[in-house]
Amino acid sequence: MKVELTIDRTKELPKGAVPALEKELLKRLQNQFDECILVIRRAGSDGLSVYGGEKEVKKKVEEILQQTWESADDWFY
Repeated sequence: MKVELTIDRTKELPKGAVPALEKELLKRLQNQFDECILVIRRAGSDGLSVYGGEKEVKKKVEEILQQTWESADDWFY
């Protein structure tokens, strides 16, 4: 399964946020899914694509992403 997350390049993020998010999100995804590749990049808009997974898998990935983003105070600083 491949997960591709795009973050709007106009959003201001703290220095080091993207690599930290990638590390934490990949760890959480790999706890749920055995073979998971994560790509995070800056683009023209926010987006999430899940390749090689059922509709329910995308919903689970969205939940994991939401939980990871909301808990940034725990893993980013």
